[in-house]
Amino acid sequence: MIQQILNLHKDSVDIKSIKKSPLTLRLLAVLVFLAAVYGICICSINLEQPWVRKNTKLLELRGVNQSCHPSGVEEWEVPYLHYPQPKTYSREECACNPVRFFSILSMQRSGSGWFETLLNSHINVSSNGEIFSVAKRRENVSSILKTMDEVYNLDWFSSASKNECSAAVGYKWMLNQGLMDHHKEIVEYFQRKRVSAIFLFRRNLLGRVVSVLANSYDKDAKPLNGTHKSHVHSTIEAKVLAKYRPRINTTLLMPELKRIEETATKAIEYFKNTRHIVLYYEDLVKNRTKLKDVQEFLRLPYRELHSRQVKIHTAPLSNQIENWDEVQEELKGTPYQSFLLSD
Repeated sequence: MIQQILNLHKDSVDIKSIKKSPLTLRLLAVLVFLAAVYGICICSINLEQPWVRKNTKLLELRGVNQSCHPSGVEEWEVPYLHYPQPKTYSREECACNPVRFFSILSMQRSGSGWFETLLNSHINVSSNGEIFSVAKRRENVSSILKTMDEVYNLDWFSSASKNECSAAVGYKWMLNQGLMDHHKEIVEYFQRKRVSAIFLFRRNLLGRVVSVLANSYDKDAKPLNGTHKSHVHSTIEAKVLAKYRPRINTTLLMPELKRIEETATKAIEYFKNTRHIVLYYEDLVKNRTKLKDVQEFLRLPYRELHSRQVKIHTAPLSNQIENWDEVQEELKGTPYQSFLLSD
């Protein structure tokens, strides 16, 4: 650029006359200065272009949250609305569909599998199963947080994944799968990410003991054509599994019931400062309108929920336990006597 200006002046102006004119010299100096500044600006812009290209996507992602304005949302709900940006695909037209995060916190044989199938029957819910049953995912706090991040970013793929237009995404988590060991870090994560906790327990802990023992027997005996099934989808299969009547060790029964009760109480205490709801299996079975409460808690459009799973143990507990008389004698006059009267 500077050379072009000099050449231009060489063609049209006598150099010797320029040297004799102070005004002309000053004008030439200004032109040279402006040309130099212009060249530096172009160089600077060219150097910054790669950075601009790299951050264009980041600016677009930030823009999604700013440009999405969901209707009919109360002010307190806004922090619980998320707009995930998956690494593995684009949400496209669903980019402005807000997603709520949840986790089902429960114990084995408490109805969480059945409850999760009900939730997944909702067109806008993705509950991804017992993800922390795999030990590697819960070996330390870092692996736990990384796994949760993957689920809540909609990068987790399972048979329940609806991804693009999910309105609520979560999973179920058993209390003995690292949840209680790392509860401080997990509570902090739930509060920071606005994860809603759904506690699901059984009121009748004796019924849970029967289910745990029966399921343990089935793992070894495999009465259904040599296969183990924790859940069944036909009444025929349910009747086969219900034939087994466990014998309960009455010496260990009271301490076990107390341990289960204390664990559930402690879990609720740990998560008391998170947004949560406490449900009981028996209430859901007897009163299906409770499922409406769950959908309201997750702020979902109401749908009729259904499950293909069939309840295995439907008989009174007196017909499910081999040494019923001994169990009855052990629990009479204790805080757990009511478990003998209902399931």
